Amino acid sequence: MFDQLINGLVIGNLYMLTAIGITQIYGVAGVVNFAHGSVYMIGAYIGWMAITWFHWPLVAAIVIVLSGSALLGLLLERLAVRPFARAGSTILLLTTIAAGLIIDNAAQVIWGPQTQALRNPLPQWHFQLGTGTVSLLDLFILSCGIGTALLLHLFLYRSRAGWAVRATAQDRDAALQMGIDVNRVSRYSFALSGAFAGLSGLLVGLYFSNIYPTMGASATLKGTTAALLGGLGNVPGAILGAYVLGIAETFSVEWLGSSYRNLVAVLLLIAVLLFRPNGLLSGRRALNPEPTAGTFIPHGRPLRFPRWLMPAFAVFAAALPLFVANPYALQVLAIGWVFALMAVSLNLISGTTGQISLGHAGFVTLGAYASAILTSRLGLPFSVSLLVSPVVAAAIGVLMCYPALRLRGQYLAIATLGLGEAISLIALNWESVTQGPLGISGIQPASFFGYEVWSPAGVYLLDLAVLLAGVGVVYRLSRSHLGRALRAVREDEVAARAFGVGLARYKSIAFGVSAFFAAAAGVLLAHSYSYIAPDTFTFALSIQVLTMIILGGRDNVGGAVLGAVILIVLPETIRFLGEYRYILYGLLLIGMLRFRPYGLLNSTT
Repeated sequence: MFDQLINGLVIGNLYMLTAIGITQIYGVAGVVNFAHGSVYMIGAYIGWMAITWFHWPLVAAIVIVLSGSALLGLLLERLAVRPFARAGSTILLLTTIAAGLIIDNAAQVIWGPQTQALRNPLPQWHFQLGTGTVSLLDLFILSCGIGTALLLHLFLYRSRAGWAVRATAQDRDAALQMGIDVNRVSRYSFALSGAFAGLSGLLVGLYFSNIYPTMGASATLKGTTAALLGGLGNVPGAILGAYVLGIAETFSVEWLGSSYRNLVAVLLLIAVLLFRPNGLLSGRRALNPEPTAGTFIPHGRPLRFPRWLMPAFAVFAAALPLFVANPYALQVLAIGWVFALMAVSLNLISGTTGQISLGHAGFVTLGAYASAILTSRLGLPFSVSLLVSPVVAAAIGVLMCYPALRLRGQYLAIATLGLGEAISLIALNWESVTQGPLGISGIQPASFFGYEVWSPAGVYLLDLAVLLAGVGVVYRLSRSHLGRALRAVREDEVAARAFGVGLARYKSIAFGVSAFFAAAAGVLLAHSYSYIAPDTFTFALSIQVLTMIILGGRDNVGGAVLGAVILIVLPETIRFLGEYRYILYGLLLIGMLRFRPYGLLNSTT
């Protein structure tokens, strides 16, 4: 018991360094920085190079880590945050996600995707403490965490720059009117948070003896959870939340196993968002004020096209296998139609209703697993599973999302992210049903009345048919009374409620329909891949689909299809770029948000 408590405090110190950086940036810039974990990862690699390549002592490695991570934080603020300072918190959240995608994939290009060993340069000393033991590394981590917290306290409460940071966090406009250079304050904050993140990454690498390019995703999740536990923008709360999370994780590993570590963090994240969104140290249960209008991306009107254009496109797409003999080209286009179905379904939530969702991959996962289980274990035909699986997935998705529908803006985005991760982690740990990390293999191809759809042309036509059905349903809904009510929710929730629009009810309908078609896409992918695992549909998939609707245009069904086709077909035309493709995704997302946030098929007039 005592050993677990010590381990929990050590882990809590690691999370604390990440959490105080996230909460500090939120206080100053009003955004949850999703690139924070990427800076954390870069700090780990800088320390790894200093220790492994150059054989520097630990103190020198820490100095270079702090310097390099602070510099990266400054670059992040200058290139991905400041140009969007007036665009709203949700746009800023998306730009930090894109920046994180660029940094993570750049790291894979530079250092490779494999895990790297990081040796601990400290003496392997152990000390008896009561009934347990602590290592010299444990004591070093504890001292780094406590020392950093004390130095941050002195900076915030004993320096002029610290007072400026606190004033900006309390009221940015008032600070600006008082003559405070808020841009300089923003630079201070991003540099400090970057330094904290880099140090945390190095210490985590030393603690677990390894580092890898994707380690930042978990750090962002844990840091955000700790910050939310204490209250975003509350540094003492972030410290408390980090210790609570660290101790909870340690005891969950002891009682349940190491595979439940991340699930506990996700469940804590969801619980605090639902029941205490302002954190444990806040006296208020209600959310901090967030805009009730304009919470996603800027307005735009769909470009006007002749009514015959969409039917003509459908006929052309259906006839394409008659003219395209290359099976690989048909396979790529078929996958493009499936992703277009995901984009159309997400557009109903994020475009028509204006609610940003970062957990769309969870609906896809539910559909894929439901169909795999129904067809492989229960023997249901594919034609039945294609209808039943989306219904099951939609029901589960709505039940899981319903408590979060009172949230808005970044809070809803983080909640949906947590729900999506929870679905993936449940699939990982529920081995009796999902076979855990092994996944489900041998999924049969799609079939109708005993005839298997295995040819590239057959799969292409099946995926296109399901897409057209989804487009038709979503298009009709968006033009109905329901669509008008959803747009009213998007434009101004307070006004919509005043006119009798039930916010939770209409949001539930939007999430239900969206989950249905996202799950249908999951069914098609499961039977195309013939194998699924918990890591088949990740957070990156949610971001990819979100990028599609931003590229095509908000609340534009045709734009969602176009965005999907571009982002699926384009990588095949630039396959020679290899790992650089995903860096291009990130740059494309930032570019669209900066120069044409209303999308390719929308205009400002």
